[in-house]
Amino acid sequence: MLITRGYYGAVRITEVPMSERSELTLADGVRLHVETSGPVDAPVTVVLLHGWCLDRRTWHHQAKALTGVDARVVAYDARGHGRSSATRLRSATLGQLGDDLAEVLRAYAPSGPIVLAGHSLGGMTIMEFAEGYPQEFAGRVAGVVFVSTTAEGVTHTGYGLPAPLTPVLRVAEETGAGLLARLGAWRPHSAMLPVLRPTVRWLLFGEGHEPGDLEVTMSAFGRASLRSIGGFRASVGAQHRLDTLAALGDIPAAALVGDRDRLTPPPCAESIAEALVGTHLTVFEGAGHMLMMERPEEVSAILLDVVARAAKSTPRRRAARVRRSGYDQAA
Repeated sequence: MLITRGYYGAVRITEVPMSERSELTLADGVRLHVETSGPVDAPVTVVLLHGWCLDRRTWHHQAKALTGVDARVVAYDARGHGRSSATRLRSATLGQLGDDLAEVLRAYAPSGPIVLAGHSLGGMTIMEFAEGYPQEFAGRVAGVVFVSTTAEGVTHTGYGLPAPLTPVLRVAEETGAGLLARLGAWRPHSAMLPVLRPTVRWLLFGEGHEPGDLEVTMSAFGRASLRSIGGFRASVGAQHRLDTLAALGDIPAAALVGDRDRLTPPPCAESIAEALVGTHLTVFEGAGHMLMMERPEEVSAILLDVVARAAKSTPRRRAARVRRSGYDQAA
């Protein structure tokens, strides 16, 4: 149990201790902070991928829930986020994040079935991995959970504002992101966080949340470099991966979204569910973008269900999916 000194006094935050912390140096020299728990020889490995401007701690409820099952858990901070090192501006792309995920899997989950759970940017990272490494995806990934994410860039993003205002805010956001991207590896000054807190609260959360979870979110935001905050915006806005999802075939999958999500509203999850065969769609009433925190028990239950189904995956079944997808011939 941690006591974090927040902007309005001490807030008690539950943080699940990970059994092992390490650093992975990627091909381009970026260092990723990686935390793992569970037996190396567990029947399934679960990889938790966080959202834009956040870090691995946003999954702390689910990490705790996974301690009760026979699974290995891998959670890491994306480049330019959390405790990981900064990224070059030209590498602040979703395609690069897909490459990073491939390196993480080879280093920390070299064999056995994998479940990938991605929130927002993390979900888009999963799609980039599927696009860039189709044979590895088909042969290894036995389940996916998409939380508050999209396969269509900013197509459905309305920021919770009236439709006529959306284009204006989008232009302002893109312009501001371009400016931030050029400010380098600096992080938001701590003096700015209390000022930004009400905006972050309104933009990311729905009707209710635990005070500690907002503190975790603000703390993560304070660790993201300005280059990351602004640099990833162009890639996020341009991504379109519905065709990639449609090619994945039958795989245990879930798409979760809150009906008060101002960044990736329900149409984002609905299009994912329509594209990926067999996806179970869940829309949470009154919830916003931070579903793992706003509906921790429900999200954990869905994740555990996908993990249980993935644990039954066999090399023969995964090989059959590779053949059905035609990836073996493409290779």
